[in-house]
Amino acid sequence: MAFRDVPSKIDFAAHEEEINATWERERTFERSLEQRRGASEYVFYDGPPFATGLPHYGHLLAGTIKDIVPRYRTMRGEFVERRFGWDCHGLPVEFEMEKELQLQSRRDIEDYGIARFNEACRSIVLRYVAQWRKTVRRMGRWVDFENDYKTMEPTYMESIWWVFKSIWDQELIYEGFKVMPYCPRCATPLSNFETAQGYLDVQDPAITVRFRVPDDAGGKLGATRPLYFLAWTTTPWTLPSNLALAVGPDIEYVRVVDGDAEYLLARDRMSTYWKDASSVEVAATLRGADLDGVPYEPLFPYFAEHAARGAFRARVADYVSTEEGTGIVHSAPGFGEDDYAMGQAHDLPVVCPVDAEARFTDEVPDYVGRFVKDADADIIRRLKDEGKLVHRTTLQHNYPHCYRCDAPLIYRAITTWFVRIDTIKERMLANNQQIRWVPSHLQEGRFGQWLLNARDWAISRNRYWGTPLPVWRCDACKSTRCVGGIAELQELSGVQVDDLHKHFVDDIEIPCAGCTGKMRRVPEVLDCWFESGSMPYAQSHYPFENKEHFEANFPAE
Repeated sequence: MAFRDVPSKIDFAAHEEEINATWERERTFERSLEQRRGASEYVFYDGPPFATGLPHYGHLLAGTIKDIVPRYRTMRGEFVERRFGWDCHGLPVEFEMEKELQLQSRRDIEDYGIARFNEACRSIVLRYVAQWRKTVRRMGRWVDFENDYKTMEPTYMESIWWVFKSIWDQELIYEGFKVMPYCPRCATPLSNFETAQGYLDVQDPAITVRFRVPDDAGGKLGATRPLYFLAWTTTPWTLPSNLALAVGPDIEYVRVVDGDAEYLLARDRMSTYWKDASSVEVAATLRGADLDGVPYEPLFPYFAEHAARGAFRARVADYVSTEEGTGIVHSAPGFGEDDYAMGQAHDLPVVCPVDAEARFTDEVPDYVGRFVKDADADIIRRLKDEGKLVHRTTLQHNYPHCYRCDAPLIYRAITTWFVRIDTIKERMLANNQQIRWVPSHLQEGRFGQWLLNARDWAISRNRYWGTPLPVWRCDACKSTRCVGGIAELQELSGVQVDDLHKHFVDDIEIPCAGCTGKMRRVPEVLDCWFESGSMPYAQSHYPFENKEHFEANFPAE
């Protein structure tokens, strides 16, 4: 055809459909695999997307790259298996089903019935498979949908149990009581990675409260009038759980005389509270270390008995600064990482009077049943009426929210299962040096810094539709046992096991080897990221099947 005969307008979409039709009619992708079968294998892993959502730009971009590499290696004469997979568990699926069933909370799910809820989740997992196949086809991507893998299949889940037990046997898994980012709507902790995905700009109350120092302790500091610590917080709802005040050991504090009272705060923060410095008298200057151990009266009566354990005292802490507030930080060990660490250092109890949905328990009777953030206004009003509120304003800041449901997260002490990272961090850093990064700055930059600062990984979720933790605990001696597969569970329990989901295995008991008690499974399920990370093993049902082939082709190129 002469150049002048080329049409001025080309229907690219129709042209692409013609190409796709040719590929399907001639089985071009399948034949490319058949032609290379038996050749040297180039191992390519494809992590699973959630089939409960539709493809978006991120899938299109990554999917195109995932298509280019296998095509190139195939053209080089290698066999490249390209199995598609589906992430079937986790909060995305549960959240979708909660909306469909009009369930508003974890309590609603349990009232509905965990078995019914899980089976409902199973029914919608592959809701958008047809749309995925259509989109991936229109991208021109060659991928094997017929031989796909699903994280909810018993074979896949059994391999996850094996992965978990392998880590358990290396003593890298432990149950810990730590302060974690926690979603009150989903009623589960989130990993640091998940938390980083949901920051939003919000306005929160920022209040300054005065804590009365007993007269005898104030006298020792030279006070001749009632003496108060001034402390600042943006979480008024944590004040009923206050057990300490934190001061910086080397910060310069002043004892200010104002009318018939005296106040302790950082010198650098005076101008925030007294615009005219000449209106007050600086009676003394102290270092934070001089204030260590100084007692004060509890702001609320709920946990006053803990004074006998060393609560309600000022304590030095390195995290205190003078960049905001008063230079004195209210501390509730049940609701903050720094607070918790300081509480542990001084053997303070961990007070955490909230339930799974972040509502006050009867330990705080005045606000029982209230969602903690909804109680802020009433707590502030009470402090004002009792003459304890000194200053009130609002603070606009970047605050973490659940990336699934947009609920504001709280930081709370919770029992969670972790994978130890510190003991393997050097190996991770060394392995990073063996990778050719494009662009190269990622090696020491974003990814390298993430590895360097990686913390222990919180792998459990207090949810329902997921792979259950394969840990059984004795109801008598509290010893634990990790189960690595279906055959092992059947042998230990004498029960036929066909499905590993929570509502099938939670009632299975194992006799305790150490006493006469019965072992029951711990209630948590695994983070779905742990499941997708197990894909190299689980898609092949390793080590229960395909052992020789897997070991000859692991890890991936």
